[in-house]
Parts: sequence; C-alpha cells; structure tokens
Amino acid sequence: MSDTTAPAVERTPILRTSIIAAALTGIIAIIVLAFSWPAVTAEPKDVAIAVVGPEQAATAIADQLEENSDGVYDITVIDDRTAAVEGIEKRDYFGAIILGEQPELLTASANGTINQVITQLEEPLQTALTAQAQATTEAAGVDAPEVSLTVTDVAPLSEGDPNGSLLSSAFFPMLFGGILGGVLITTLIKGTSRRVLAVGVYAIVGGVVLASILQLWFGSIQGDYLVNVGAFSLAVAAIAAPIVGLVALLGQSGTFVGLATMMLFANPISGSALPAQFLPGAWGQVGQWFPPGASATLIRELSYFPNADMSFPWIVLAGWVAGGLILTLIGRAVRRPKTQPEAETTPAQEQLVGA
Repeated sequence: MSDTTAPAVERTPILRTSIIAAALTGIIAIIVLAFSWPAVTAEPKDVAIAVVGPEQAATAIADQLEENSDGVYDITVIDDRTAAVEGIEKRDYFGAIILGEQPELLTASANGTINQVITQLEEPLQTALTAQAQATTEAAGVDAPEVSLTVTDVAPLSEGDPNGSLLSSAFFPMLFGGILGGVLITTLIKGTSRRVLAVGVYAIVGGVVLASILQLWFGSIQGDYLVNVGAFSLAVAAIAAPIVGLVALLGQSGTFVGLATMMLFANPISGSALPAQFLPGAWGQVGQWFPPGASATLIRELSYFPNADMSFPWIVLAGWVAGGLILTLIGRAVRRPKTQPEAETTPAQEQLVGA
C-alpha cells in the first residue's frame, strides 16, 4: 500500500504572525499621517495681495495688514487697478485692495481655498473705511458719507462648477489613475518597448477621457479642449512612467517605491487639497516639483488663469515622463539576462559526435 499521507504544511509561528500583523498597522499610521498632517498644520502665510491707491493711504493699509496678520499677507503697493487685475489674472497676486472714491476688493474664486483668505478682508476693510470717513468728516464738522466696499470676482469659477468642488475632486482620480495604470502595465505587459507604448496609449486615451468628462460633460474646467487633453495626458504619463521605470530598475519592489512617492509623499504636499501657502515651511514649493502638484496647478491655470506663466508645471511633468523612460531603459540594460556562451567541444567529444 502506497503512503498517501500529505506533506505537512509549513506554518508561520504564532509569535511571528502576531508581530508581523502588529507591525503592518504602522502602514495605517503612515497613511493617516500623510493625509492628515497638511490639514492639521495648515496655516496661511505669504498670500500675495496688491494695494492700489494714494501712496500715503495705500502704504498705511499695507503696513497695518502686515502688522496685524502675522505673516498671512505678502503685500505689494502698485500704481493702478488695471495692473492689479492683470496681476491677479497672471497669479502674481491672489487679490487686491483698491482705495479711493469707490473702494473695492478684488478676489478670484478660481483660486479655491486661498480665496477665502482674501474674502475675509471684506468686513475689516469696511469697518476701517467707515471709521476713516467718520474721523475725516468729524474733524470738518460735517456728517460722514456712507462708504460701501465693492467686491469684484476677477476670476470666477465656471457655471458648471460654482463651488469648485468638481475641479478639486478631479485631482485625486487623476493621481490614482496614473498610479493604477503604471502598476497594471508592469503587471500585465511584458517587454520594455511594449510597456513604453502602453504608457503612451494609456496617457493619451486617459487625457481624452478626463478632459471630455470634466469639460464637455460636467463643465468644471474651461479653456482650449485640446490643450486640456494634452495637460491631462502629460499628467497621467508623468505618474505612470516613473512607476514603470522603477519596476524595470528595481523589480516589483519598484511598485511600492513609486506608490509611496506619488501617493504618500507627493500628494499631501501637492497643493490640490490645500494651497501651497497653507503648508508649513517650504513644503508647498517642494510639492510643485512632483507630478501631483504640477498637474493640479497646470489644470487650474489652463482653465481659469490663461495669462499665467505655466512653463514650470509643463517642464516638471515632461521631466518626470522623461525620467521614467530613462529609468526604463537603464533597468532593461541592467536587468537583461546575459546570454550563455556556447560550450567548446573537445576533440574527444567531436569523435563521439562523428561516430
């Protein structure tokens, strides 16, 4: 009778199982910290605004704001309202205070959360202007005229997305789509050239899909449709290509490196959920050097601030695509299996073959 007893299955010791399971909860802590840390430490600083008006009055307002805001505002006194509007449209300023016969507060709701820092100036400005008018007229012995502050939105959000929620919610799917594409391409497709081709096709089709949904269907973004397609395509490729490159260089561990870089490091400091001015230290500026931050800035400016200088985010995204392709080529060269040289036959072996 044959022995049909199945071999014993090797099992992980209970103590080791418990230690591994407990250690894995550290991943949860890292994820929570990565996504919660920006919100916990959020505090606006150096929000650029312009002040226009008579030199003495404009300087006095600027000094007062800088003194009382504890670094929230970075104020520049400029010549006229036209320059202020142009500065907001180029994103040199996020808002402006216009002094004179008809006081005005210029805002830009398309800036998202940071616009709240500008609109909160309305009440204190109205109070200050009223107090100033009363002081002036009391000294002259006449009744104070009614001073009304006008609020003008220079860059409003689209009618299809009046709260900006659709635009903000689009950035995470774009990030997740880029990551998912990179992971699946390296898992399902073999061959370096085929993976590179797959990234290109995936990015182009993904750009068409994203731009069509957000612009043609939802109306949450504006501007030139084809340019928006190009921006979305480049953003997806800038996330997917480095993951493909890391896998080519490091093997499957490259997936985790790419995921951690894009999702856990770059995304929280991207400025897509919270503006760069709300992040501590220089992290807001650092985030703009990574695909999530550069793509969020590029899409917002293409839609609402076409006069802004967008060369930096275009270059950053193109650089990440190029970097991913370079890593892919290096990985193929480093990890390519070496061909075995043909074994030399000895005279005795030749005689055996001949026999």
